[in-house]
Amino acid sequence: MSRTCLITGVGPGTGSALVRRFAEGGYDVAMLARSEDRLKSLSDEMNSAHYYACDVSDPGALDATYATIKSELSAPAVIVHNAVGAEQGTYMDINPDGMRKAFEINTMSLLQLARLATDDMIGAGGGAIICTGNTSAYRGRPRFAGFAPTKAAQRILLESIARESGPKGIHAAYIAIDAVIDLPWTREMMPDRSDDFFCKPVDIAEECYRVAHQPPSAWSFESVIRPYGETW
Repeated sequence: MSRTCLITGVGPGTGSALVRRFAEGGYDVAMLARSEDRLKSLSDEMNSAHYYACDVSDPGALDATYATIKSELSAPAVIVHNAVGAEQGTYMDINPDGMRKAFEINTMSLLQLARLATDDMIGAGGGAIICTGNTSAYRGRPRFAGFAPTKAAQRILLESIARESGPKGIHAAYIAIDAVIDLPWTREMMPDRSDDFFCKPVDIAEECYRVAHQPPSAWSFESVIRPYGETW
């Protein structure tokens, strides 16, 4: 029986690369995004990729989608929470409602997914909950006042989950991407940057897959990845 990997926030960059990597690893992949349109082409490309339109900030929709995935595939052995909401600006400029929405996407949906999956993973003998993040989880820069607090909360919540669920066989890990991800629009925005300045989605996906399959004697909670050209 094939294992299932649930991936949120499947878009044309990191999300799609994650789907391909876990499908290559033998998983049935449940792809979540708000719109089905961006998921259909991936589903057509790979028989093991299955799409589910879901706004992860909607608790009822997320509950129903998780139940459907269990019914149609199986309970997820791996969850990669890649969905992200952002409200950028200084603390004087941000829209508080936008920040609340980002908190729901980044943090509250992680809580809900972990609560939904825990009993299933324990019953299956273990599992992994991986979250893709960035260095906003560690520092609050002026124009990230509406975003950094939601990512910091996400990382701390996952640390709490790791401490509680680790002894039960569930590996929770945070992968922070300190980089500009290689996408067409980032290339256009930074045309003078060399190729090795950008972090490739396929390499991000490879790191997520590696961490999800670490042996229990050498689990890591945090992995920070960056190209050498990134200032840090």
